[in-house]
Amino acid sequence: MNSSIASALAALAGTITGGLTSVLTSWLTQHAQATAQWHAQDKLQRQELYREFIERASISYIDALQHDKADIPALVEQYVRVGRIRIHSSPKTIESAELVARRIVDTYLKPNKSFLELREIANSGSIDLLRDFSETCRAEFESLRTQF
Repeated sequence: MNSSIASALAALAGTITGGLTSVLTSWLTQHAQATAQWHAQDKLQRQELYREFIERASISYIDALQHDKADIPALVEQYVRVGRIRIHSSPKTIESAELVARRIVDTYLKPNKSFLELREIANSGSIDLLRDFSETCRAEFESLRTQF
């Protein structure tokens, strides 16, 4: 084989290898960036969803403690948020959100609480309906952090 042909083939092979390596590296970098961006966006969506759920559940729970008549539109909103949580969250977080929603509905069926009774419930710590949900969300975020 002619040495000029061997040199040309070696140069061509080197060029192809370098080009493929460059394309592959670029693709892997873009893929990693897109994946990181997707996970960051997913986390932000979950945080916003959980924040809304906690805020609305707190308001509904206090309303349930003080009134016999259920605020149906607020309960519907709460169950809409539970449905959204089902789409984005782990089974444990879903279970915890469903429990919160059920407890709010059950609270409407109990006698109304006076301000003094509410104070006693708050002082005993039993008014914190969302503690388990919050801790479950924190654990979910921690597990996501270790995965990615």
